[in-house]
Formats: sequence, structure tokens, C-alpha cells
Amino acid sequence: MALSKPSSRVVALVVTGVALLSLGYLAVRPEQALAVPDGAAPGSISLRPCDFAAESGTVDAECGTLVVRETRDDPSSELIALPVTRIRATGSDPGEPVFRLAGGPGGTNMVFPQASRLTDKHDVVLVGYRGVDGSRRLDCPEVAGAMQGADDLTAAKALPATTRAFKLCADRLTREGVDLNAYSVVQRVEDMESARTALGYSRIDLLSSSAGTRTAMVYSWRHPDSLHRSAMVSVNPPGHFVWDPRITDSQFAQYAELCRADAGCAARTPDLAATVRQAAAAIPDRWGPFRIKDTNVRVLSQYAMHHNGPGSAPNNAPTLIDAYLSGDAGALWAMSFLGDVTLPSSIVWGEFASFAMIDAPAAKAYYAAGGDPGSILGNASTDFLWTGPSGFPTVWPDSPDNAQYRTVRPTDVETLLVSGSVDFSTPSQLAAKELLPSLTRGKQVVLPELGHTADFWEHRPEASKQLLTSFYDTGQADSSKYDTRPVDFGAVPLSMSTIARLLVGVALAGVVLGLAVLGLMARRRRRRGGFGPRAGVWLRVLTVVPLGLGGWFLGVLLVWTVNPDDFVASATVIAPGVGLLIGGGAYLTWVRRDVPVQARRAALAGSVGAALVGAFLGSAALPGLMAPLTAILGAAAAANLLLVLLAPRLHSGPEPVLGTV
Repeated sequence: MALSKPSSRVVALVVTGVALLSLGYLAVRPEQALAVPDGAAPGSISLRPCDFAAESGTVDAECGTLVVRETRDDPSSELIALPVTRIRATGSDPGEPVFRLAGGPGGTNMVFPQASRLTDKHDVVLVGYRGVDGSRRLDCPEVAGAMQGADDLTAAKALPATTRAFKLCADRLTREGVDLNAYSVVQRVEDMESARTALGYSRIDLLSSSAGTRTAMVYSWRHPDSLHRSAMVSVNPPGHFVWDPRITDSQFAQYAELCRADAGCAARTPDLAATVRQAAAAIPDRWGPFRIKDTNVRVLSQYAMHHNGPGSAPNNAPTLIDAYLSGDAGALWAMSFLGDVTLPSSIVWGEFASFAMIDAPAAKAYYAAGGDPGSILGNASTDFLWTGPSGFPTVWPDSPDNAQYRTVRPTDVETLLVSGSVDFSTPSQLAAKELLPSLTRGKQVVLPELGHTADFWEHRPEASKQLLTSFYDTGQADSSKYDTRPVDFGAVPLSMSTIARLLVGVALAGVVLGLAVLGLMARRRRRRGGFGPRAGVWLRVLTVVPLGLGGWFLGVLLVWTVNPDDFVASATVIAPGVGLLIGGGAYLTWVRRDVPVQARRAALAGSVGAALVGAFLGSAALPGLMAPLTAILGAAAAANLLLVLLAPRLHSGPEPVLGTV
């Protein structure tokens, strides 16, 4: 059968056209950001009923928008919108509402499934962070792109390029009318204060974690009368957006003691800290043909050591320790790859930079004093955040708001400090020595063998509920439901060695499957001359994914072996293989063997060329690891649309040359 029925060709055109239009929409659609409501005044808030995803299930809530000025002391400044969610208390006589301040910087404040632990007696309120959650988001694709294109994430030759990317981002945002000075810790506090006032609360409780504790501190210094009580989990005092390598080494020594007390761990090493030091000092360049990036491994190591709970696996301390003790280069390669994939896109870099500038003098002092003194993991993690001694603080504006909040100030707000005893990110001793003495009504609870924030929420949910609600309701922090959770060095359900082999195995299998599908299609066409209309339709649908993924994985294998500077989800990695395999597959399902040779060659070149163009466009439609999916859609739509358009020119005598749709 031929495309002799006009309706068949029309259907083909409509289907592929719609696919291309959908792809175009994905490529150019704006971020799903809030808009300032018409006629809204600064400080106004509007709420409507909504659902909220809590760990207890979906609960009723109120969602809406807070409107504030971007630059508060400028009456002509543009208005920005911030999302607000309120989960009402279920009890009849609620206490003060709890305002959540999540960590980061550069992360959202609108996700808090643990809210249901507090709603028996308290409203829980989430106010979006400016620069992340609201109508203006300080994305810096320049920075993520520089990191993704680095030969080694924080190697000396990569850091200047990342700093330049921060400069490019700052200049672009400024040209777009963004006041970068308005995205400081102080302005975040004032957003919360505006929400408190608009919602009609006389006083509130704060629940902060990690970098969010810095916001809570500034809140207590600026508006003590607005606060009832403040609970800080994983406390970050001023000056500590820089990891102290001496403290990090002391924490490795602490883990070494825990290892000696664990029979399984002790059997693998007499001194865990020394073994990790030796392994980190001798990270190999390659695992077989695959390049290992030294600083990627070190940065991921720092982040993995933040947590020891099974809920954080494989990004947790037992998995990291197992990788170093294994002596397997494949485990280190897996860490290097995961660093490439996860770290550059883990932060909204513009908001991070604006917020973190409050600690810029501390970072400069760290580097001026020589930086790393020879610690186990070195400077890599601090370099990742600050881009080295000549890093982004040299090119990013420092808000005047920051000057008076760079050191600890006293406060009489009743405050609870909650720390894990093995927290690599926010060590308990810093909170005890630097912040606790300034709290006239402060207390600290140190939870044995817990790490950073995720461990607090994951271990003993009923214990965290009792600790927080007892403090908010009575001022007494009841930690009696907590017990010691020993670090389980054997809790490695999926080791980095296994991850490495799975990654390589999946990539190889994908390439083999894609090439096999293409080969079988070519063999069938060679034997029978082409595909019938029904078979052609099914093949065009069913082979797109294996062909597309096979083409992408082919590019991934090339990156892993010969071009480690490229990102596995960049257009240059995705598009060539995807375009080649999908374009070839589309050609085989459409064009019969009895077409003249020149016409077949033209159809093949056109199909592959269109697929390449579609794949390049598609890879720009969605960020990160979603890009291959839209690239596959773009390649398939473009190749099939071109062949439909070429159909009238490809007839060979009276017989049809294309199958019908």
C-alpha cells in the first residue's frame, strides 16, 4: 500500500507536527514561576485551599502568594511574588505557628513532609525563598555549564572558568533588572516578617536547619519580639560556610574510633582515618578506559560524610567508607561520575552566591591563611562552594545588609540547638563554642552518632516530634525517646563498586540493543523490500526508545573514555548518536528497496539530518538528565515529518515507496 490516501499523509503530518510543536513549547516555555497578582500591594497575601504532601499523607492546606518589593528601601522597586503554604493545626487550642527555614543556600523552602509531626498543636507555615521559589529565580546556567564542562570539578584550571561564569551570570541578571543586593539573609528575614504580619500572627516559632539556621539567627537579632521560640537543627554559626579541614580530620578520627568498635569495619582496617587518607592521596587517573576526576571524588566524599542514615544511601558515610576501603578504582570512578551528574545542578547558584556573601570575608580569610593545611580531603569542597581564593566573591555584589550580621550577637529569644555528634557539615562543637554562649535562654541537645539534618528527620520520627513539640509547648527539650544509633558500617545495600558496574553495564547494553534493533530492521528490509503499513507504524513507535537510548549511551561511552570534559547530557553527547540511530531507523521503516539509489541516498541523508536537528533542539528543551528524552522525541518527530514531506518525490514507477500511517 502507498501513501495514496491523502488522509494517511495528513495524519502523519498532524502527528509529527504536533510532536514538534510540543517540543518547541518545552524548549521555549518559561519557568513555572509565580506572578504578582494584579493590583497587589507590598506586604499583601492571598490564600486558597490546596493539598499538601506530608509524610502522613495528603493533608488540607492553604496555598497562596506573598507580595513584597524586591528592594525594600526603594519605593519604586518592582514587586516580586513568593509562594506561601499554611498547614493548619488539627487541635482545638493551637500554640504559636511554626515557620520553617530549610537549608541550602540555593535550595527551596517549600518542601517539608515532616510538617505533619507538628500540626497537632501548631500551624506550620512555609514561605518561599526569594531567588529560588518566587517570581524571580536566580538561575545561573553559566555556572552549571562551566562545572559540567570541567575536566575536573574544582581542579586549579577549572576554578577561573567557574568564577568567570559567576561574573557572566551576575552581569546578565543585572541587565535583566535584578537587584542582586536584595537577595541577602536580611531580606529573607524580612520576607518572613512580612508573612507573619500579613497572616495576623503576633509571635511565631522558628524551625530551621543547616544554612537556614543562619536566617533564624538574623531573625532573632532583628525581630526578637516577633519570636516565641526557635529550634535550630544542624547549626551553622557565622563564618562557617567554609569547612574547617582540621575539624573534618578530627571527625574522620572520630569515625576511626567507631570503626575500631565495629567488628566488621575493624577487620578491614586498623585505622580508618589513615586508610582513607592514603586512598584519597592516591586516587587513580582511570578505571580501565574510564577517567576518574580527583576533585569530583573529594567533593562527593565531603557531602556523603554528612549523613550516616540508611535513608540517605548511597550518599551516606557507610557507602563512602566502603568505597575507600574496597581499594576498587571502579568505586572511585562511580563517585567521580555521580559528582559530575549531581553537583553542578544541585544549587540555584545565583541565590547561593547572594546569600553566601555574608560569609565572604571568612572565605577570603581562609584562603589568605593558606587554605588547606594537608587534610584528608583537601580544599576541594570549599573550592566547590567558593571557586577558590580568587572565586566568585570577587565578582558578585556584596549586599550592604551583610555587614552587621557577620559575627554572633546576643539574643534572649529562647533557643534550642540540635546537633549530631558526627555531623561533618555543621559540627556540634561549633554551635557549643560559638553560638550557645550568646543565648541567654539557650540549650543544646547533641544526638549520639547522628550526622546532618537528614539523619535527624530519618531516625526515630516519634523522637524528633517529641523533642520539638515539647520545646515549643513548654520550653523543655524532651529527648528521652532518642537512643544511640551506632553507625552501621555494613549498611551498604548498593556499593559504589556495584553502581560502577551497573552504569557501564546499562550503557553497553543500551548501545548493543540499539544497534541490534537497527540491524534487525535493516535485515528485514533487505529480505522483504520494506515494511507494510501496519508494521511500519508499530516499528516507528516501538523502536524510538531503544534506538534513541542506544544512540545516547554511545555518546556517553565516548565521554567516559576519550572526552571527560563533556557532560553526559549535553547536546554534543546526546544528539549525534540519537540522530544517527533514529534517523536511520525512520528511513528503514519508510523507504522501500525498489526506490532508485539516488532517491534512497537522499532520503537517508535527509532523515538522519532532520533527526540530528531535532535531537539538538530537543536536548535544549529540558535540563539535565531529562534532555535525552526530549532529544529522542525531537529526533523522531523531525525525521518522520521530513519523510512524510518527501513521500511524493520518492515514488518508483507505479509502486509505492513509503508505508502508510
